[in-house]
Amino acid sequence: CLAIDPLTPTTIYAGTRSGVFKSTNAGDSWTQVSTGLTDLLVASLAINPSTPNTIYARTWAGGVFKSSNAGDSWTQVSAGLTARDVQDLVIDPSTPDTIYAGTWYGEVFKSSNGGDSWTQVRTGLADLPVACLAMDSLTSTTVYAGTQYGGVFKSTNGGDSWTQLSTEIADLSVDFLVIDPLTPTTIYAGTWSVVYKSNNGGDSWMEVGTGLTGRHVNSLAIDPLTSTIIYAATRYAGIYKSTNGGDSWIQVNTGLTDLCVFSL
Repeated sequence: CLAIDPLTPTTIYAGTRSGVFKSTNAGDSWTQVSTGLTDLLVASLAINPSTPNTIYARTWAGGVFKSSNAGDSWTQVSAGLTARDVQDLVIDPSTPDTIYAGTWYGEVFKSSNGGDSWTQVRTGLADLPVACLAMDSLTSTTVYAGTQYGGVFKSTNGGDSWTQLSTEIADLSVDFLVIDPLTPTTIYAGTWSVVYKSNNGGDSWMEVGTGLTGRHVNSLAIDPLTSTIIYAATRYAGIYKSTNGGDSWIQVNTGLTDLCVFSL
């Protein structure tokens, strides 16, 4: 996994099976920054958008760790996090001390104090693994949870209660969710071989992806300035690009020597 400092984009963090690595020159060189990480299997990273020296690391078995000094040292912040198998983390962009964590055992936890303590918020959620989380960038009380074999659930009250969305994807395993930063009612949901799109906050979904059909998509990235431009990382087929909001895709792999891409 990768995370880019939003204020200094040449600073990049990489979560690996050997801890966290940091580059301050756009990836030309890397230094390990894992002091305090008792679990080096780092699956994802989340950066505080207002204070990017504050970083959270999700590990495979050790719960959540936090660095307040740009990765120089890490402290476990898992008080109240009764399930340590966290699958995804998402930070509230308007109140960055508010963080949500989804777990393999169908639970969502919420912290309102930068990870110091966590409370379970899962009323209405099915007892299914929560694989991914996404947050509306304009309405921070709106949160989405992608589940295994249960589609997408939505909360409009900061996680206090959840509702399952739309029968089109209600029994599917959703591996990732990406929200259009300019039009947050537009959401993309990735499954094993199909990408779905909603234009109405998840009320209904349609399959998109001419040129992408049958590819295992690991992640999507939306251009923050032109949100109809989207990039897809695929397993064994490299990177695809759409310039029309996902309706059609072309491969863009020139110079890419490894076509198994997990993160963008």
